[in-house]
Amino acid sequence: MPPPAGLSRRVHVGYALGSLVTGAFGTVPGLLLLPYLTDTLGVAAGMAALLVLLPKAWDVLVNPVAGRISDRTRSRWGARRPYLLLGGLALAVLFAGIFAAPFGTGPAAGAYVAVAFLATATAFAFFQVPYVAMPAELTGDYAERTRLMSWRIAVLALAILVSGAVAPAVVTAGGEGVAGHRWMGLFVAALIVVGAVGAFLGTRAAPTGTVGESEPSLRVQLAVAARNRPFRALLACFVVQSAGVATVLAGVSYFADQVLRDPETGPTLLFACFVGPALLVMPLWTRVGARLGKLAALVAASLIFAAGALALVAAPVLPAVGVYLLVAVIGVGYAGQQVFALAMLPDCIAYDTARTGRRQAGVFTGVWTAGETFGLALGPGLYGLVLQLSGYVSSSTGVAATQSATARLGVLLGFTVLPALLVGAAVLLLRPYDLTPSRLAAATPTASADHRVVVGEENR
Repeated sequence: MPPPAGLSRRVHVGYALGSLVTGAFGTVPGLLLLPYLTDTLGVAAGMAALLVLLPKAWDVLVNPVAGRISDRTRSRWGARRPYLLLGGLALAVLFAGIFAAPFGTGPAAGAYVAVAFLATATAFAFFQVPYVAMPAELTGDYAERTRLMSWRIAVLALAILVSGAVAPAVVTAGGEGVAGHRWMGLFVAALIVVGAVGAFLGTRAAPTGTVGESEPSLRVQLAVAARNRPFRALLACFVVQSAGVATVLAGVSYFADQVLRDPETGPTLLFACFVGPALLVMPLWTRVGARLGKLAALVAASLIFAAGALALVAAPVLPAVGVYLLVAVIGVGYAGQQVFALAMLPDCIAYDTARTGRRQAGVFTGVWTAGETFGLALGPGLYGLVLQLSGYVSSSTGVAATQSATARLGVLLGFTVLPALLVGAAVLLLRPYDLTPSRLAAATPTASADHRVVVGEENR
């Protein structure tokens, strides 16, 4: 029997709590790791960009493996839930280790961060991939997936707000420099523990669906994902857009310091304006999606994000209130971009189940999260490259060095024009996406009656 279409409020909330984990890990390294390397450990901007990029790029290989393993897992807790607990707890311990700084400052410290970040990213893969796979098995209802994702993105926005706004404040309260970052690492680790345990316990009464036999090899699994045309288009768009979002995260501290000239309160205010609107407009985006459809709503949200980021290039001549209002516009677009992309992913998985008769959510979410992780790593890498090319000067004092006008221009363009181009242009990659409710229903005519699937036509 299929899992019921209607999920309880407890399951909605329990599943959404996992976004405390994904939100914290997706936000804080992207926000603070690059400045930590350049302005506390004294690593050159170009090298710091590589140290941030390469460990997460490793997850492009690890995430599909994590999906394959979770697909094959059989336990009394289901296929996915064991990883919510074990992967989440491992992630918390390793995250605190990133900022432990056992070698002080300098090249050895930078190398340690790279190794610790790689281990942490691996643990995150074994939490995130099963977590993202769960919606396709929790419900078979098209609209219910959007509601489930709305809860998740609302908590994700809260997690980004708390971790992104409070983490810099913890660094300051802890004395800046190495000591402040150690305290921040412990704070974020505690937040991850709350999310992992909450998601594990909150979904204990949820239907687990059926996890079918996986394809026999990773190569074949990747080939299966590649034959799903809607999935390919959605993934390509989301990876590029994730890189755009990550450039904004990476540039917050630099933008607050070099453009707003407010290194203490600026990052917190920027985060409040970026994430706060997401909490308020989520119900509105849900109604927009119901009226326009998920695809059109995703395009609209992406263009709102891009327009706000592009307008922000005028920040040096705008009053502070104008800057924060534009950041709020970006936040409105970000909320919609996230909720609709993540609501469309389970539709792609359900469509593949209909075509092939195999339920392989872990395969698709493994590829998806690998792409997302790469995009989130690519953003800081691109931003660090912009800083390097514009002549940004690193520091080992915990305080940013005095920068040239060219370096400040690089800080500005990396925070505005670069994410606008990445998020806005990525919607062109959605042109092959043609998965509508009617097409999905046609592919699964018996899905509402029983768990059998029919094999539809291959994607073109």
